[in-house]
Amino acid sequence: MLCDPDSGELIPKAEQIINRIPQHLTDRMSYELIQTEIEVNTKVCKTVNEAIHEIGSLRRIVSDIGKSEGFRIGVSGTHPTARPLDQKFVPVHGYQWVAEQLGYYAKRNITFATHVHVAVPDASSAISILNALRRWIAPLLALSTNSPFFEGVQTGVLSSRCFQFGTFPRTNIPATFKSYEEYETLVNRLIDIGSIEKPRQIWWKIRPSMDFGTIEFRMFDIQRSLERTKLITALSQALVYQAYQDSLSGTLIEDLPMEYLDDGLWKAIRFRFDSKIVDPVKFDTITMRDFILRLFDYVTPALNHFWNHEILQVGHQILQNGSEADEQIRIFNQKGMPALLKFLMDSIEFGKKKPAFKDGNGVNE
Repeated sequence: MLCDPDSGELIPKAEQIINRIPQHLTDRMSYELIQTEIEVNTKVCKTVNEAIHEIGSLRRIVSDIGKSEGFRIGVSGTHPTARPLDQKFVPVHGYQWVAEQLGYYAKRNITFATHVHVAVPDASSAISILNALRRWIAPLLALSTNSPFFEGVQTGVLSSRCFQFGTFPRTNIPATFKSYEEYETLVNRLIDIGSIEKPRQIWWKIRPSMDFGTIEFRMFDIQRSLERTKLITALSQALVYQAYQDSLSGTLIEDLPMEYLDDGLWKAIRFRFDSKIVDPVKFDTITMRDFILRLFDYVTPALNHFWNHEILQVGHQILQNGSEADEQIRIFNQKGMPALLKFLMDSIEFGKKKPAFKDGNGVNE
């Protein structure tokens, strides 16, 4: 979020950032839909730690530009008070197309997410992994909720970002695909009938990326904490790896009932960890907390493989203390909205300074 340093309100500074990016970093930052937002993108990274170090460095670079351009960066899944009608779209064709398609509702997309890309070996594997990993969308979102406010209102949900972006078409959980060819046929037909111009305009919660050869996790609210960003990145990598191993052993379960997937997503958006859901694989009724613990158990061998097992400590801390959405609510209840807007700028983690941009799965936010 590009914020006024005094009030914390959004201000349009994206163009100034794009104009100030050093030549060797032009691929690391890009416009988003509105002029009060900037996206930072890692290179392809060999390890989770490398991706997190680079995210911290990119945050710092944007923050440093802000010192001379009159803004500070803030981090939240939605800006708590920004008004949709005050937003202006960026002058880029792809985003102008979105604006023309959705009109007023495009301006309501004042949202900020973290997307994690994890490489897969081939297209067939991508579809099998995509099908199976839909099981874990709800617990992954529950761990990362960070947008309880919108237009100055405490919305009653923990991820209002999902609601705001959910007004867009093609933001749902995808159905089961029998093959990559079936997925490819869908994409091409949507292009032929003018529903989309390019594959990336299918905005599912998780999707195969034709551009990068990855599985892209798109359900996460952005996190102020780099440790929490590392958690969701490490879980994403481990899930893809474990699902691939299961596919090789013939134990991967791909066909999941949409009703339970959608209900789990709703529970993650709205409620805390004591809400009850149905595991769409085992069909038992458990709490979201127990489903998250089931997720941790499932990925433990893969986390060990990548030497990332210690990150589960952060996951257990979230289960004990709440998500960043809960943190926002506590600040608001104790100190009010002006203090919350300041907190969203003051509490961002940048990590240790380290030479960035080494060649090396990637993250953008």
